[in-house]
Amino acid sequence: MRHFSRLFSVMAGPRPVVCSGPSGVGKSTLLKKLMKEYEGVFGFSISHTTRKPRPGEQNGIDYHYVTRDVMQAGIDNGDFIESAEFSGNLYGTSKAAVQEVQSKNLICLLDIDMQGVKNIKKTDLNPMFISIQPPSMEILEKRLRGRKTESEESLQKRLQTAKIEMEFSKEPGAFDVIIINDNLDDAYAKLKDALKEEIDKVKKVSS
Repeated sequence: MRHFSRLFSVMAGPRPVVCSGPSGVGKSTLLKKLMKEYEGVFGFSISHTTRKPRPGEQNGIDYHYVTRDVMQAGIDNGDFIESAEFSGNLYGTSKAAVQEVQSKNLICLLDIDMQGVKNIKKTDLNPMFISIQPPSMEILEKRLRGRKTESEESLQKRLQTAKIEMEFSKEPGAFDVIIINDNLDDAYAKLKDALKEEIDKVKKVSS
């Protein structure tokens, strides 16, 4: 892990924020609201994936869409802070994506799964860890079915993963903040409150 230490100890910039939670919980919606309200404060770390874009998704905005060969070569080369495989596709966060955001004096937002959280805890990145959770598994299932983007098999895998993630979040010290997304406005207010100190620091430097 020494290459991680070397990488992050020389990286100046605001403390990053790792946002984690089950698929369908509303993470993307909350993070987009944050980016819109605080333009010039947050920057999004764009993940890499080997999955195909969904309708409306754009390369370099939603994800960096790459082939498995390209991504595997990057992982083998140590270019990624974390990577994981889900439903036959690779997902990961590159060091370059985080560095690019921090170099602009922006708070780097990382939307990462449980395995990624565990991997980042082994690095010197020192982010704030926030877990976004559904009010219940029943509501999460309803939201996922409502998206109509999953096969039944894929949906069941996501629900199984969600159960494991929610168990993990109960471990002491796993997350700094846990937000239940029952009502979007309430969840967003809690998210802003959790990040207020970091937001104020960036605004001070920028002004």
